[in-house]
Amino acid sequence: MARRGNSIIRGIEISEIISVLNKAYADEWLAYYQYFIEAKVIKGIMKDAAIAELTQHATDELRHANMVADRILQLGGTPLLNPKEWFTHTNCGYEEPKDFDVVSILEDSIKGEQCAISIYSQLVDMTRDKDIVTYDIVSEILADEVEHEEDLQALHDDITEFVQSLKNKL
Repeated sequence: MARRGNSIIRGIEISEIISVLNKAYADEWLAYYQYFIEAKVIKGIMKDAAIAELTQHATDELRHANMVADRILQLGGTPLLNPKEWFTHTNCGYEEPKDFDVVSILEDSIKGEQCAISIYSQLVDMTRDKDIVTYDIVSEILADEVEHEEDLQALHDDITEFVQSLKNKL
């Protein structure tokens, strides 16, 4: 635990920060797995482009989990130690893919990113002017999540527009 580093935190309990970060940590691991498994089972038109996007996002979510775990440790806390705890602490949950077509997978992924954006927006508001280190970390993650949603939505729109164009020509 960084005693001097933690002494700069003002107006918020360190235990509260650790608690919300552990929830974000659970979300990141579940998001990592969701992207990982979706990239494996996805089917349909332009699946290679979707696989590349999902694989990159999985890598980013794992990096986010590392960032959050490191901050929890800096604060003197312990990241969730058992994957079972991810399901009881998650903000965004986990929905296993039921329909493996590209559009359905992308829609599920977009919903997940929208939840992450909401959660990290709250964390930014919670830590602003109180815990600059956590604020910087969650701001960086929030920027990534916004980019993820944009990337996924653009791919979704490209695919659905292409399919609609084909239908119109038939």
